[in-house]
Amino acid sequence: MSCQGREGTRWLIVSKRQTGVGWGGCEGRVRRRGPGMTAQIIDGKRLSHIMEQGLASEVALMKSRGERPPGLGVILVGENPASHAYVRNKERFAHRIGFATFDVRLNDGASHDDVARAIDQFNESPAVDGILLQLPLPWGLPTDLLLERIDPRKDADGLHPMNQGLLQKGTEYASPCTPSGVMKLLDWTLAGYPDSLEGLPRASLAGKTAVVVGRSILVGKPVATMLLERNATVTMAHSKTPNLSAVCRTADILVVAVGVPFLVKGEFFKEGAIVLDVGINRLETGDLVGDVAFDQASLRASAITPVPGGVGPMTVAMLMANTLLLRKRFGGG
Repeated sequence: MSCQGREGTRWLIVSKRQTGVGWGGCEGRVRRRGPGMTAQIIDGKRLSHIMEQGLASEVALMKSRGERPPGLGVILVGENPASHAYVRNKERFAHRIGFATFDVRLNDGASHDDVARAIDQFNESPAVDGILLQLPLPWGLPTDLLLERIDPRKDADGLHPMNQGLLQKGTEYASPCTPSGVMKLLDWTLAGYPDSLEGLPRASLAGKTAVVVGRSILVGKPVATMLLERNATVTMAHSKTPNLSAVCRTADILVVAVGVPFLVKGEFFKEGAIVLDVGINRLETGDLVGDVAFDQASLRASAITPVPGGVGPMTVAMLMANTLLLRKRFGGG
C-alpha cells in the first residue's frame, strides 16, 4: 500500500498493524520509494518456513504422546526432471517436520494398472494418511481416473472429485494445495506479515473485488470458490476473455493462474491491488517467470508474490498441512 507524503511523494508501508480487513491507513514504519510505488513482496518462502515450524511442533507433540507420525505416500511415474525435483523437495520438507514417507517410483512405461496398484496399496495402508500422485503423468495415462481412485479421506492434494464437490459446501476433507496456499498468503498479507500464524484470522473480504484469471480445476475454479466463501465479489476470467485488461483493473485482489508468461502486464493493474501470481513458466533462457509482468505490476500493486519464491513454496506447505489434518481426522491412534 502507499500513502501520500510531502510534495506528493509516495511511501511504501513495510510493516504495519492491520485493522479490520481493509488496507487503508498509514500507520507503521515506512521506506521512501520516490515518485513510483514499489509493491511489498509477499515472501512465500518465509511463510512456508513459519508453517514448517508450526507443523514440526505439532508432529513432535504427537510423537511425545506415543502416537505415530503422519504418513505421506508419494507415487512418481516417469523420468520428468521437474517432477523428480518437486518430489525431492516435498519429501525433504516431510522429513524435516517428522513425517513418515513412503514412495513408489514407476518408469515411463508404467501402465494404468501399475499406477492403480500403487494407489490401492496406499489406500489400504494404515500408516499412510495422505497420498500424492505427482502430476503431470506420462502421456497416455488417464489422470482423472487415477485421481478418482485415491481414497478421498487420503487425498492430500485435494483433487479427488468428491473433495472438489464438497469444497462448494465448505465440507471437503482436504482443500486443493495451491489455492489453499494462495488464501494463506492473502490472510498473512492482510494481517501485516506476522512472524507467527497462531491466531491468524481468516480475513473477511466483504466489499473487495477479486478477479481470478484461469479456470483450471487445479487452481482457478477452487480459488474462486474460496474467495467467494470469504464474501469477496468474484469475477472469473481467462486468456480468451475480451478486454482482459479492463476486467483485471477492477480487482482489489488479482489471482493469475494461466501458464502464459507475462500475460498480465502494466495496464492490467488497479492501484493498490494485491497480486498473487500462480504461474510458473520456463523461458528459452532458462529463467523461471510468472504469468504477471512483475516489474510493471510492482509499480501499481500494494503487494505481489514473486516467481519463484511466492506461491510455489506454499503449495508444498499446504500438502503437509493437509496430510496432518487427514491424520488427525481419519488416522486413528
